[in-house]
Amino acid sequence: MQSAGPDKTDKAILAILQQNSDTPVQEIADAVGLTSTPCWRRIQRLQERGYITRKVALLSARQLGLAMTVFVQVKAATHHANWLTEFARHVSAFEEVVEFYRMSGEYDYLLKVLVTDMASFDHFYKRLVSGIDLGDVTSSFAMEQIKYSTEMPLTHL
Repeated sequence: MQSAGPDKTDKAILAILQQNSDTPVQEIADAVGLTSTPCWRRIQRLQERGYITRKVALLSARQLGLAMTVFVQVKAATHHANWLTEFARHVSAFEEVVEFYRMSGEYDYLLKVLVTDMASFDHFYKRLVSGIDLGDVTSSFAMEQIKYSTEMPLTHL
């Protein structure tokens, strides 16, 4: 493995693991033209170097009854460090918030929220805006998910 980054074989291993992290090492090795032990060592190095951060099971939001995806944009009430820290703590505590970003542009933060229905979003919203001073909050409801992927692009490697 090159110290500058993953080589072609590492990239192929990462692509397979992104599709299914339960793929047996022997199957990965066969696909990338290695034997099992060197393939296993490469996977270990990819983990040690932080390319693989964790292995998880992806759950179906729809099967779990989380039929509503809402993107919530928030303007900060202030830009003081204490408020920013408290706001990050406040938002991160909500199970419904599955993604949380600090943004450039008109709004300071973007939250991706998964809920079962409008009543559960209303309950979330009331908890979100209580206990912390917010500048402005606007919500957009996803009508259709056109693309969803957990796979990272690898073509630039």
